[in-house]
Amino acid sequence: MLVRAAVRLAAHLNVRPLIIGLTVVALGSSAPQMAVSLQATLMQNSDIAFGSVIGSSIFNILVTLGLSALIIPLRVSRQLVRLDIPVMIGASLLVFALAWNERLTPLDGTILLAALVLYLGLLLRQSRHSVRPHSTQAGGGSQSRAPWPSSLLLMLAGLALLVFAGHLLLSAAVEVATDLGLSERIIGLTIIAISTSLPELATSLIAALRGQRDIAVGNVVGSNLFNLLGVLGITALIAPTPLSVSPNALDFDLPVMLAVSVLCLPMFYSGYRITRAEGLLFLALYLAYGLHVVSFTTGMPLAGKLEHLMLFFVLPALVAFLLFTSLRAWRRQHNKREST
Repeated sequence: MLVRAAVRLAAHLNVRPLIIGLTVVALGSSAPQMAVSLQATLMQNSDIAFGSVIGSSIFNILVTLGLSALIIPLRVSRQLVRLDIPVMIGASLLVFALAWNERLTPLDGTILLAALVLYLGLLLRQSRHSVRPHSTQAGGGSQSRAPWPSSLLLMLAGLALLVFAGHLLLSAAVEVATDLGLSERIIGLTIIAISTSLPELATSLIAALRGQRDIAVGNVVGSNLFNLLGVLGITALIAPTPLSVSPNALDFDLPVMLAVSVLCLPMFYSGYRITRAEGLLFLALYLAYGLHVVSFTTGMPLAGKLEHLMLFFVLPALVAFLLFTSLRAWRRQHNKREST
């Protein structure tokens, strides 16, 4: 219902579905994350509040985009590469810098919210200069004839169902994790992060199945921006005490989130699409990340071996591959401009 309503709303507003995916759909699918982080903060569970946002951002890029790309290769618009991905990287850097002293104060929350308002202003300005091609959407004529109040009600109903289902899954996940004796940081990074990311996953997968590839990608990027700037901003602003940040999060989780965000830029730029092979690469990276978190938490010797493998073999090979593909894409576009 959410995807159908988003496409109809884009037709009524005469903007591309990407703009709706970056804003309305992303905000709605981030609603469970907002509810969980606020509740955890008020209950003095700072590790859950902060860790779930970081874990959700990693999950959204590696798993949601990875699975969506397996369904259908995702098209990446030039706006994402030129504006939204750099803003997402900047938001990750901003959170990293503000959390460097192992806490987020109300002033930090105000800075994050101000950055979100600035981004939305840039997005609004961008949408005014973008022209939506009416003939590119399947069934565009019937969708544009649908009355906009019904589209709005359909979107609200879809959002309500997503939030309700997220709360049901969250309560069960927390109960199981507590019975297993996991720490709050691990609960936030894994079970709660995955639970609160399921709306984004469901929305992007259904959008990919329906051929709405702009919504599938825009939903992930927009959700990460709302999580990092909006959810953390509001949580830090209303927290009774400064939001504490675990040293382990600074040493490992935040660098991984930043690296995953930076990974998107050369990979998206190389062909303005996410292929099935790149989707498998995303899923493999998340599997390695999850194995490291679990093995490190349980004290298994596998953690050191995984870390050594990633640092000295996988990451150098990945960086070399991305540099090669980015340089090849730049040469191809440069030659195309010269020929024209």
